[in-house]
Amino acid sequence: MSVQEVRVPDIGDFSEVSIIEIHVAAGDAITVDDPIITLESDKATMDVPAELTGTVTVLSVAVGDTVSQGDVILSVEVAEGAAAPATEAAKPAVTAAATDGAQPAGSAPSGTVAAPAPAPPPAGRAGDFQAEVLVLGSGPGGYAAAFRAADLGAKVVLVERYPTLGGVCLNVGCIPSKALLHAAKVIAETKEMAENGISFGPPSIEVDKLRGWKDGVVTRLTGGVSGLAKRRNVEIITGVGRFSSPNTLDVETDDGTRTVGFDNAIIAAGSESAKLPFIPHDDPRVITSTGALELPQIPERMLVVGGGIIGLEMAAVYHQLGTRVTVVELLDQLIPGTDADIIAPLHKMITKQYENIFLRTKVTAVDANDPGLTVHFDGPKAPETDTFDQILVAVGRQPNGAAIGADRAGVIVDSRGFISVDKQQRTNVPHIFAIGDIVGQPMLAHKATHEGHVAAEVACGQKSYFDARVIPSVAYTDPEVAWVGVTENEAKAAGVAYGKGSFPWAASGRSLSLGRSEGLTKLIFDQATERVIGCGIVGPSAGDLIAEVALAIEMGADAADIALTVHPHPTLSETVGFSAEAFEGTITDLYMPKKKK
Repeated sequence: MSVQEVRVPDIGDFSEVSIIEIHVAAGDAITVDDPIITLESDKATMDVPAELTGTVTVLSVAVGDTVSQGDVILSVEVAEGAAAPATEAAKPAVTAAATDGAQPAGSAPSGTVAAPAPAPPPAGRAGDFQAEVLVLGSGPGGYAAAFRAADLGAKVVLVERYPTLGGVCLNVGCIPSKALLHAAKVIAETKEMAENGISFGPPSIEVDKLRGWKDGVVTRLTGGVSGLAKRRNVEIITGVGRFSSPNTLDVETDDGTRTVGFDNAIIAAGSESAKLPFIPHDDPRVITSTGALELPQIPERMLVVGGGIIGLEMAAVYHQLGTRVTVVELLDQLIPGTDADIIAPLHKMITKQYENIFLRTKVTAVDANDPGLTVHFDGPKAPETDTFDQILVAVGRQPNGAAIGADRAGVIVDSRGFISVDKQQRTNVPHIFAIGDIVGQPMLAHKATHEGHVAAEVACGQKSYFDARVIPSVAYTDPEVAWVGVTENEAKAAGVAYGKGSFPWAASGRSLSLGRSEGLTKLIFDQATERVIGCGIVGPSAGDLIAEVALAIEMGADAADIALTVHPHPTLSETVGFSAEAFEGTITDLYMPKKKK
């Protein structure tokens, strides 16, 4: 018998991590891989497993303690010849799962098609690195896929072209934009309260300090992702990856080309901002969303080309920072595709705030000169020309499928750069998967995450499928706009027999107490079954409220299920229940004519 200490292992870039649970006590028998404590960092919780088999003699920590790598957790009395820590050989084999062709009911995401029947992957070729699962791209979908595969026992290599993990979303997309939108919201709320007796002076904006705060938020999250990768022993290679064969990827790094041989690959290479050929993108005054988030300056006048989610979010930020904003949209509605009654409150509010909003209008040319950028318009209400200090081009995103050498791996990429997959995220090459923006609409981080889990699980031998009934969308404008499932426009176009229940936020006590009465919640129901099939919400926190309806649709809930769910009062969530009651004709918070039987 011998007594050995068990210490905190390498937990990535974390120190002083809190212990939130202890799973053993002195006198307990433990075996290799049994969880002994659970730690909680800013990013996640993690179990620390036992590395020895034996009996706990001394427990050196307690719940609430903070620990770092190398700290003693406990002592174990180990018998001679006791089991040693798990080795690589003990890991489950990682192969592509054969399927019988059966797939669960449900629609695949837009832009996907069935791929050929899968076959076992050929043996990985030799390279500088070897991976059972290679992941190309470390955005929310890519790192989710890498971490899930690692958790299932795979040897994972993650290739990322940028110095930090997290992809567009964490570095130059979702996260920094939401940080700046929060700052914009704070400015807006101080202005709004002036009408209610609380006045503040004009904001003093220190751009460098604001930029530093935003960058700090990003650094905290990307650092957390790096720590999770290290904890899972995911090997990170920084460089631009391109396939060189069906089983190898060449990575251009600062130290030259490195080759990764792999058994399975998951493409998570994402997308980039689309550009317009008649706009001088080489002029520093022309920016995309990435440039806008860098806050290079606060221009006096800005033109936002594109009235979609990205353009309107950035418009909201720059407006509150003091810029006079003009928005131009080619179609006849902002955020095209959503219902007009859901967009109307947003359109009405920003029409009062922005210099101009031009619908059914296109930019035909841009002349770059010293005074500014002279823009030529073609639209019913737009001037022939106008001059701006800065132009933000936000006309959508294009996938990176053409930039990764996919043809050398045999993967088919269409003319737009998309890669088709089946419900297991397989491409036409059975051991190569694709997820996220590169496989089609909607180009959303939360869709990519779920697809990443599916691809990793299938690559590791599980029969998993991406079978989401609905995927919610959110515009973090002011007010927020969120929708999920079938819109009213779509129901009409498809000839669906539908009913709807709407609740105006002017009748919501919580909304009025926030000083915001412009909101609306609308539920769409299948008329025959009364099951909810869609929802649109506009108003503060709409993006948080939409999740309830997404779950209701996934669970097959009907109007009564939602209406009979007791919502807390006074809250904005009540508007969802009230909308169901409005459809049923049972609502008492509004007066509505009785439904005819």
